[in-house]
Amino acid sequence: MRTSLIIPTRNAASHLDRLLPALRMQTLQPDEMLVVDSASSDDTVARFREFGARVEVIDARDFNHGGTRRWASEQVGGDALIVMTQDAIPATAETFANLISELQLDPLNGVAYGRQLPHPGAGVLGAQSRHFNYPAASRSKSLADVPHLGIKTCFSSDSFSVYRRSALHAVDGFPQDVIGSEDAYVAARMLLAGYQVRYAASAQVYHSHDYRLLEEFHRYFDIGVFYGREPWIRQAFGDAGGEGKRYVLAELRALREANALHRAPEVVVRSAFKLLGYRLGHLERYLPNSLKRRLGMFSTYWT
Repeated sequence: MRTSLIIPTRNAASHLDRLLPALRMQTLQPDEMLVVDSASSDDTVARFREFGARVEVIDARDFNHGGTRRWASEQVGGDALIVMTQDAIPATAETFANLISELQLDPLNGVAYGRQLPHPGAGVLGAQSRHFNYPAASRSKSLADVPHLGIKTCFSSDSFSVYRRSALHAVDGFPQDVIGSEDAYVAARMLLAGYQVRYAASAQVYHSHDYRLLEEFHRYFDIGVFYGREPWIRQAFGDAGGEGKRYVLAELRALREANALHRAPEVVVRSAFKLLGYRLGHLERYLPNSLKRRLGMFSTYWT
């Protein structure tokens, strides 16, 4: 199986001292590597070219989470397309090999996404997010899991994933224009087309965020915009209400285990900001673009 690696970047220099050695040590080396850089002002482009990657530079205003990945997927020739972000650091030498191996376990696996571990030094809540969404056991998800998993059935992550090209082509590839969550979009399309989504716990990367309060608000505004514009996903898989309650309870357990229950009010406030951002995102059609640029994390989407 010919493998292509795609990495969108913008000012990635702070990650490259960890990322490039981790890529170099992989026992499975991609047949080609394409970096799509959004006009970085640091030495990202030079360092990736020195590393041996093909680098294509685009205007930052032209970047789109779906459209840029769609374009990139058309520029490479692999049967399997590994897609990752600049801050996802392979945790072992077998990370790529295990990801491809789990994709190939079943010809119905259209996409496989790896296990994300907290970065060293991650905060309690940032680490808990990884533990909640990326457990220790692999599994395959199909439409038959919707009654039990709900919206979680189409959960996937382009921070580190691999797509079977034939399956991606069968669902018309990445969406041309989305504010984010292109991974959930493609996974949902694949599930509805009869494919499976594979969670590959054996393929591990370090990837986590310690979001500040307003960052959580901005992020959930963008998520609300996405699901508001793609109602077919909620119709097919349900909404995230029950999952949100489980997440809050898991955060409180994590605080208790870390002897940090004094931060419980922070969890409540964070949850309120997430919900507010999400609800406003659903109502974005009533808001002017000038305001949406301030409410969301992907501000250039509205220019």
